Amino acid sequence: MPHVEKGMRVGLFGGSFNPPHQGHVLVAEIALRRLGLDQLWWMVTPGNPLKNHGELATLEERVELSRQIAPGPRVKVTAFEAANGLHYTAQTLAFVKARNPGVRFVWVMGADNLKYFHLWQNWRGIAETFPIAVIDRPGATLAYLSSKMAKAYDQARIDEDDAGVLPFLKAPAWTFIHGPRSPLSSSAIRQARADPSNSTS
Repeated sequence: MPHVEKGMRVGLFGGSFNPPHQGHVLVAEIALRRLGLDQLWWMVTPGNPLKNHGELATLEERVELSRQIAPGPRVKVTAFEAANGLHYTAQTLAFVKARNPGVRFVWVMGADNLKYFHLWQNWRGIAETFPIAVIDRPGATLAYLSSKMAKAYDQARIDEDDAGVLPFLKAPAWTFIHGPRSPLSSSAIRQARADPSNSTS
């Protein structure tokens, strides 16, 4: 894991990043700015069990591509989950929390994940380990209205104007942050690569 000090505000941004793209960069930049983070850990996972990745690039390739695209020195690209046999987000957050007392972590995720968040293993455990920042993504702006997670933790939601205090709150606490959105998606990029005739200029 990247080095951190007690009291630091750190975002945890996990994904398969197959491949990483400017939409991921935008989420990272918004999180850094709106949450007032000292660091953002860009955590490249072995794979998401809920997603059909098609052909999953090697972890090494995805880490290297992520390092090439990561926006600035506060973003730390890491693949510690694979090295420690962690396969689920709930496991990862418990692992991070146990080894970094006094650090103010926030789980950062794109709004496109919110719809299916309740299908993640021990999703309530995730919501009750660290505060969560949900960053707007195309087609998912209203996801928080229908999401099972959003309904279950409605009373824990704070206004996005107060997003800067999220790292200091005890979980469960979350916010939905609107902002610039990129239409890019990893699945669309993979599909375009597989069939260039269907890509748009």
